[in-house]
Amino acid sequence: MSFKKKILCIGAGYVGGPTMAVIAAQCPEYKVTVVDVNAERIQAWNGDHLPIFEAGLLEVVRQARGRNLFFSTDIPGGIREADIIFVSVNTPTKTFGHGAGMASDLQHWEKTAHQIVAHSDRAKIIVEKSTLPVRTAEAMERILQENKKGIRFDVVSNPEFLAEGTAIQDLLHPDRVLIGSRPGESGRRAAEEVAAIFAHWVPAGKIIATNLWSAELSKLVANAFLAQRVSSINSVSALCEKTGADVDEISFAVGSDHRIGPHFLKASVGFGGSCFKKDILNLVYIARSYGLEEVAGYWESVVRINEYQQERFVRTIIDEMFHTVVGKKIVLLGFAFKADTGDTRESPGIHVARKLLEERALLAVSDPQALGNARRDLAGFSGQVEFEPDPYRAAVEAQALAVITEWRAYCDLDFARMFASMRKPAFVFDGRNILDHHRLFEIGFNVFPLGKPAMTHFS
Repeated sequence: MSFKKKILCIGAGYVGGPTMAVIAAQCPEYKVTVVDVNAERIQAWNGDHLPIFEAGLLEVVRQARGRNLFFSTDIPGGIREADIIFVSVNTPTKTFGHGAGMASDLQHWEKTAHQIVAHSDRAKIIVEKSTLPVRTAEAMERILQENKKGIRFDVVSNPEFLAEGTAIQDLLHPDRVLIGSRPGESGRRAAEEVAAIFAHWVPAGKIIATNLWSAELSKLVANAFLAQRVSSINSVSALCEKTGADVDEISFAVGSDHRIGPHFLKASVGFGGSCFKKDILNLVYIARSYGLEEVAGYWESVVRINEYQQERFVRTIIDEMFHTVVGKKIVLLGFAFKADTGDTRESPGIHVARKLLEERALLAVSDPQALGNARRDLAGFSGQVEFEPDPYRAAVEAQALAVITEWRAYCDLDFARMFASMRKPAFVFDGRNILDHHRLFEIGFNVFPLGKPAMTHFS
């Protein structure tokens, strides 16, 4: 079959896989290939048990796979064939050397740039899809343009704004598609080529052209703003518990102001995921590298509040269970960092579980999608933790339930049945404020929501 353009994505993770699947489904005249060094991951993409859980993803993959969507480990071949290359490799936070704990680790990204040079035989458009520090495109341009082959590469920034759990809908109905390019005719043409892909299904008014640096920084700032709102309402939840106010009532009142809006104003045990903390710390590192200490400190406080909220949740569990959890079985309802995903990266569940295990509690972890990742995250605690997909079995002989993830199914659980199988006194610590607290209290639980008055049977 003859294709109008050939698109390659290097990196078959949470961004590359779903993004390319949607592009292939919407653009049947383009050949879309996704490559990755991880052969097991590629094999999963070629089967029916995809390496990531995302609502609607399997249907989209099946629609295009084998027609114009292909998954492969042949990175050199993919580079040679491609007209447009999306770079969607992992850029985790550095764990070593200068900038450790804040700066992005760009070793995979740089290796990819050198691979593109080594295996290219003609001009190509390179699209930054990985979340990168501002002005990283400049470094990629240097690597690409210093090739000895005389090949021209145009670098375009197209940051992703996907939320796990709704990634397919976010791709099909985006708030905006950001395309940043260099000034000049060549940069403009490259941006237009990339824009033409998304124009197959995205309205023209939502495709926004910027310069390269604005596009790169916009991604970090968007996640920082969202995380800031979460930390803001979580800081208020602590104040509510001291004053008797109700954080949900405050969220509703504040969110009713059209200048503020209701989104990301739900008190919780804290934010997680692969982006928020990483992107904020990246922003902190960039600000500090330019001598903007006050700016760095402002954004760093967002992460500190998030860590404080998780620690506060653990402290409440310990304090309310008579200041010790030694030998007590506690059920964690949920372990994924949010509902509708199996992703546990930076999940509050990891911090809560480890702290409780350090206090010698016995844990039962229950989650409909994340138990495989939970086992890896809690490796080394054998004998203290069990992994049970059935929340009713997990609750047997437990003394407390702690809600970590806002899975809708948890609202429909038969808590009277769970209470009957648990040791007494029985506790519920609702880290997402999704349960009917009055009903739980009537059943006999001692209930501890976030940012609301506790409901106990103790005099």
